[in-house]
Amino acid sequence: MKEVTVQELKSMIDSKADFQLIDVREPHEYDICNLDGELIPMAEIPHNVDKIDRNKQVVIHCRSGKRSGNMIAWLEQNHGFENLYNLKGGILEWAKEIDPTMPSY
Repeated sequence: MKEVTVQELKSMIDSKADFQLIDVREPHEYDICNLDGELIPMAEIPHNVDKIDRNKQVVIHCRSGKRSGNMIAWLEQNHGFENLYNLKGGILEWAKEIDPTMPSY
């Protein structure tokens, strides 16, 4: 599975790279802290596959990287995606390395 680090993601955001950021956590988690990604909770991914861009890099994240990794594996196996990247360490790593003021849970 392909991954990006939080430092690589920050660089992509700062340079205004053309990519899609998807958050697969639950709405209550998104309300605590988020990276301004598109919220598509994990359970809703199978019904929203058409919302995932196939023509540019897509970074998928969750709290720690486990749920997003599972969803990437599922999307690759069942829908043939080849442009998906897991955010290594998830939003917890972002809070630790990039934005220590971000609430962690």
